[in-house]
Amino acid sequence: MKQYKVGILGATGSVGREMMKILLERNFPISELHLFASERSAGKVVAWNGGPIQIELAAEDAFEGLDIVLGAAESEVARQFAPAIVKAGAVFIDNSSAFRLREDVPLVVPEVNPEDVKQHRGIIANPNCSTIIAVTAINALRQLSPIVSMTASTYQAVSGAGAAGPMELSEQVNAVMKGQPVQPRTFPHQIAFNLIPQIGDEQESGYTSEEMKLQYEGRKILHLPQMKVSCTCVRVPVVRSHSLSLSLKFQRRISLYEARRAIQFAPGCRLVDDLAEHQYPMPLYSSDQDLVFVGRIRPDLTDENGLCLWCCGDQVRKGAATNAIQIAELLIEKE
Repeated sequence: MKQYKVGILGATGSVGREMMKILLERNFPISELHLFASERSAGKVVAWNGGPIQIELAAEDAFEGLDIVLGAAESEVARQFAPAIVKAGAVFIDNSSAFRLREDVPLVVPEVNPEDVKQHRGIIANPNCSTIIAVTAINALRQLSPIVSMTASTYQAVSGAGAAGPMELSEQVNAVMKGQPVQPRTFPHQIAFNLIPQIGDEQESGYTSEEMKLQYEGRKILHLPQMKVSCTCVRVPVVRSHSLSLSLKFQRRISLYEARRAIQFAPGCRLVDDLAEHQYPMPLYSSDQDLVFVGRIRPDLTDENGLCLWCCGDQVRKGAATNAIQIAELLIEKE
């Protein structure tokens, strides 16, 4: 089997570290792994696959000879180094939001639109974590009937804000239990024992940037340019795995039997839907694995062509690192 030289840009962050783990789990064919980070981390040594790897400084000339670079850095870093990566002849699979809506960059969820990988010109974008979870959950239903509109509420874990999120939640829980004052730093308000109905900055008509991603990115991935999405994003005091409540309107009525059967056999999904037995998706059980759990499937009582469902997925794995590596697997399948 052909082996590939792979780099990870932003290797010391939570997504970069998860990528290192998943590359081994999925037995990706690697001859060399290069880890890139800022000056603060360059020179440090980390363990991977039974041996040491020294972290390299991310620089314009650092990507020569690589086949694939996985992006786990912020948007400005991705924009800075993308031209150099493409010039070096590598394919850049980027997890940031920098290139997601560019017309010349495919936005890919492998279970949903794998064929779009063929359209790349050196860059492939990984969607937003909540978008990945949502479209994986609803893709099989979309194949039964086109989606006209979707109303979504996301309940996003604190680890979605990076490593500082879980630390802040833990610190605040301890402080509250001891009757001590709470000092928010990562989040605008106390997150312990609380919900914060804002993720991202205001973008348009009172919606935040995070809320608009589900419409813009969902349209592109599903090839439904007219699909309307109304979304509310909420930060919740859960450490890992995002949850979503989705209400979907279709062009025709879809029966519950059709919907459940479609989800049961959908790639990347696990049907967990037995209300009588208290079986439904929960972040506690959807964490640290790559399937999107889907359940609470029921009619929308406001529209005869509507369905409601609840889904959960690990935003660090399927919502970021695993999806990127699945894209890389599609790339090497085409060779």
